[in-house]
Amino acid sequence: MAKLHLLILSLLLLSTFAPPSHGANPTTQPPNTIPECLKATGGPCHSKTKSLKLKLVAIAAILVASMMGVTLPMLSRAIPALQPDKKLFVLVKAFASGVILATGYMHVLPDSFDCLTSKCLPENPWRKFPFTTFIAMLSAVLTLMVDSYAMSWYKKYGPRNENLDPKISGHFHGDGFSGIDSPTSQLRRYRVVAQVLELGIVVHSVVIGLSMGASDNLCTIRPLVAALCFHQFFEGMGLGGCILQAEYERKMKAMMVFFFSVTTPFGIALGIGLSNVYRENSPAALMVVGILDAVSAGLLNYMALVDLLAADFMGKKLQEDMKLQAVSYVAVFLGAGGMSVMAIWA
Repeated sequence: MAKLHLLILSLLLLSTFAPPSHGANPTTQPPNTIPECLKATGGPCHSKTKSLKLKLVAIAAILVASMMGVTLPMLSRAIPALQPDKKLFVLVKAFASGVILATGYMHVLPDSFDCLTSKCLPENPWRKFPFTTFIAMLSAVLTLMVDSYAMSWYKKYGPRNENLDPKISGHFHGDGFSGIDSPTSQLRRYRVVAQVLELGIVVHSVVIGLSMGASDNLCTIRPLVAALCFHQFFEGMGLGGCILQAEYERKMKAMMVFFFSVTTPFGIALGIGLSNVYRENSPAALMVVGILDAVSAGLLNYMALVDLLAADFMGKKLQEDMKLQAVSYVAVFLGAGGMSVMAIWA
């Protein structure tokens, strides 16, 4: 898992150094490429000195919010109400799942549309074909493949009872769906879900941080700081709940918490370091960020709907308690609605 995260971060870092296509055939570029896409922006909202101070504050604030969100579900031993078999945990997870769902649909997917249909890219092929939805669709299917093959691998080659059975007696009660009935199978499932979900979060978190770090627009950064703190806190709660249910060893838990907490601050720091050479409206940046956003959107939407919401709402606990199911739907709408409102500013 750690090697996969490092590989993704390395690819993102290398992609930011891709030079803009100055040598491209001018006839393939839109007429307004040079005035609108290659000149630096200015105006009262732009200040490198003031924006740097804001970005340093954002790094600290987002790091704290991320750590608080992802570690809160893991305090279940100290707070009995947050244990996975309690109703409060179900409601918190439903709310956080709504946040993750809205992140994919209301934040990441529109950003990909903006990038891949930008006037700074050649009309052919970028505005002739809906690349965003096509890539998101492929990403969702590929996520299903990873989900499926990972479960098959765990069943055939994964750890046996010595690592799984001693931990499952107190937390799992046959709440899975799609034929996953045994506690051991559920635990394997939770572990796959936690890792695949973190993969999607890491990708879009670095992209968001990179865009923010490279920008010097105060009017954009100010509301973005608060929005990202809210986003990271509740998205962290959703991931933290999955990590808790996966019953990982302490080292693995610490590693997943670390990667989630530092990816957005890392992206901001990377953007600050590259602010003199990185232009968010250059063709290379638009293609890289747009494609990564589309991949992340498909993954997050699949994970939120299939592995989080459907698994819980079709499971035994909610199916046998209609009142809890109704309140959980309210929590989902509150989480998704709150994150959707954040789209006004970020």
